[in-house]
Amino acid sequence: MEQGGKVGPLAGRSRALVVLEDGASFSGWTFAGEGEVSGEVVFTTSMVGYQETLTDPSYRGQIVLFTYPLIGNYGVIPGDEESPKIQAAAVLVREYTPYHSNWASERSLSSLLEESGTLGVEGIDTRALTRHLRDKGAMRGIISTSERDLKVLREKANAHPSMLGLDLASSITELTEPVLLPALGEERCRVVALDYGVKGSIYEELRSRGASVLAMPGSTPADEMLAQNPDGIFLSNGPGDPAALEKAVENLGSVLGETPTFGICLGHQLLGLALGCETYKMPFGHHGANHPVRNLRTGRIEITSQNHGFSVREETIPEGVELTHRNLYDGTVEGLASRDLRAWSVQYHPESSPGPRDSGYLFDEFVEEISEKKARA
Repeated sequence: MEQGGKVGPLAGRSRALVVLEDGASFSGWTFAGEGEVSGEVVFTTSMVGYQETLTDPSYRGQIVLFTYPLIGNYGVIPGDEESPKIQAAAVLVREYTPYHSNWASERSLSSLLEESGTLGVEGIDTRALTRHLRDKGAMRGIISTSERDLKVLREKANAHPSMLGLDLASSITELTEPVLLPALGEERCRVVALDYGVKGSIYEELRSRGASVLAMPGSTPADEMLAQNPDGIFLSNGPGDPAALEKAVENLGSVLGETPTFGICLGHQLLGLALGCETYKMPFGHHGANHPVRNLRTGRIEITSQNHGFSVREETIPEGVELTHRNLYDGTVEGLASRDLRAWSVQYHPESSPGPRDSGYLFDEFVEEISEKKARA
């Protein structure tokens, strides 16, 4: 049964059908692009930051559904992008605002999507679709402006590769050789950063604290990392299933204990695997800027920005590895630490783009520790 849909066509726009792998269908109208695209459909609860969200490499290959009902009202602001292009496969919203208003804006969201060839659809009953995904879990879907046969579209949705077991991180980065990003101000330390699909604001957070960042491909062998004699190693965010990155996990296992290591998001999951944990695909993941997390060391609660569909399985955390943070929505693992190996990580995004600034202290702690290590050397 078809659900939702905006009454009446929009001038110059095409009707679009959204069909999930279980056959559920929704209709709307394009506000950017034409054609057909498939991917895993996920919802984000962020109220602002659609530009940062859609350019976040962790959303590579996913159809992003915004639960906030009005998207596009402040346009697109230069410098707010997290990567050079749109990473999401397509965008679903309840209502798109074609007339943006913001002093810093230079263009509309629809023009950015059109330029990147990304399909944008409005008029979707986003509440109904979100509830369906919460009940059934994130699933593959397809959007089409040409095909009207729901059975055909469902078959195409089911033919799309599952996110489970999918290695997206190995192909997403355009980095082929190391790139040095100098500290903003006096250099306090040097960090080797493994790029699995990094958000640009993460590097800015490190550099603003006095860290020079040597960005290297996520596939870099352990001996090449250590040959740079870094004060610390950073593991970035990225898309896909961490368990599919077997070589990356092997490389991390060879550097742990050699130098302090800090990971975020996919980097957290890869560190967990290197420490002996297991990961699993969550029903619908965490996507948004309002997730409460408890720091188990301090008792402090942080409101965090998150974007992930996989998690570390708590019951597989080995002896000697500490659970440091816990999600207060569903109790899932949000942080790990190994004192002996000087390695720690968090599942969420302390750079908070978009999102609250509660977790910036994690960058402070990382830079302070490796700067002190450098000073003692």
